[in-house]
Amino acid sequence: MKFLPVQVACVFVFLAATVVPAEENYPQFRGTDQIAVSPTPLPVRWSDVEGQREGVRWKVDPRGEGWSQPVVWEDHLYLTTAVPTSTETDTTKPENVRGGYGRDRDDLVNVVYDYQVVCIDRATGDEAWRRTVKTSRPPIPRHTTNTYATETPAVDGSRIYAYFGMNGVHCLDLDGKTLWQTDLGVFEMRAGWGTASSIALLDNRLFVQVDNEEQSFLVCLDTATGKEVWRTNRPERSQYSSPYIWKNSQRTELIVGGMVYRSYDPETGRLLWQIDMNKGRSSATPIALGDRLFIGNELRNRGGSDDGGGRLYCIVPGGQGDITPPNDATTGDFVRWRMDESGIQMASPIYCQEKLFFFQRNAGVVTCVDALSGEKVFKSRVRGARAFWASPWTDGRHVYALDSSGNTHVIKPGESLDVIAVNELGDQMSWATPAFADGQIYLRTIDHLYSIARRGDVDGS
Repeated sequence: MKFLPVQVACVFVFLAATVVPAEENYPQFRGTDQIAVSPTPLPVRWSDVEGQREGVRWKVDPRGEGWSQPVVWEDHLYLTTAVPTSTETDTTKPENVRGGYGRDRDDLVNVVYDYQVVCIDRATGDEAWRRTVKTSRPPIPRHTTNTYATETPAVDGSRIYAYFGMNGVHCLDLDGKTLWQTDLGVFEMRAGWGTASSIALLDNRLFVQVDNEEQSFLVCLDTATGKEVWRTNRPERSQYSSPYIWKNSQRTELIVGGMVYRSYDPETGRLLWQIDMNKGRSSATPIALGDRLFIGNELRNRGGSDDGGGRLYCIVPGGQGDITPPNDATTGDFVRWRMDESGIQMASPIYCQEKLFFFQRNAGVVTCVDALSGEKVFKSRVRGARAFWASPWTDGRHVYALDSSGNTHVIKPGESLDVIAVNELGDQMSWATPAFADGQIYLRTIDHLYSIARRGDVDGS
């Protein structure tokens, strides 16, 4: 794809304007602008393995299960967790169902859980408060590697919004007092895998994507009351990506993944445009750089795990109606380029130094794509990585990718894969996407929550 010089210049103006968030709070999934970019340089090296501990400011046990990302507001972290309290059988103890990993899913729905919101002091790791917003058996089963606290909460400086899938939305003030609760219903999910879509926050509105096997819908809630502002039905089955707020030069759009990607007016829920993704499942949340929106779906090949992902599109603003390029073309009026076998799967993409990075599950492969042209830069296996489920992040200098064993691979962007550090945490299952603020990384594993900092911030030097 060729670009005129003026077009290239405009693109870089937009990129420069959007890749650095304006504040150090980290209030929702993938941050203020949902692009996981730190304006402050992040630590490059840390470890917590036997006989070696480096860069760990504190390490705590958040208790219970949860793959939700922590969120940050000023001096505190907030996260959700589902803590097993009892079971129907004496032989199954709560301490043995922690996380539920490896257990039969029929056993999991018999466990009584406390669904909790936890507030943690950022400086010390001390627990400021813990509130149980609901106690019950799960309304639906889940995959043994999923949790009942997988959706990331949001915080806006006065309220915390905790979404526990089919257990509803719960709003608390910053002292942990419940302000309102909204039940959005209980619906069957694909293959009993459970839910995963996080909420999105824009001004005084909260957007919840409830895709399922019965009646999928997208709903907008008033943040002060929890009342519905609007609801629109979606002709989709179970999806796992999260809504994304795209602020481009023409308007603000609410982007929601599916077998058909759709854009909605966040004020009214009116459908703006849609594009057919040629099948596939939407697990990764999209990312935008100014007037370039990058959307993609996972598409498995038969008989193999290294499937390369499905289609990736680069979308520009102004679309109305069906913007799918006719005759399977790779460009269109609002499609700058299309790439097949992009590598997009479970982990959401990241942008760094004019390149997009996609990390695959199972095969431990990274694909690097030129963001302007859509051309593949490289595709390489990350040595020692089993799988990538957590979404990557960046500080503009490096790309950080947490694998499923708790190892963070720090990559220097270039024309080939250049891993400059592998930071180990002692083989801990890690599917939660990390958060960061003020140069510190908050990383959650199956058993621990870490504060990772530069050496001087840890030892006071």
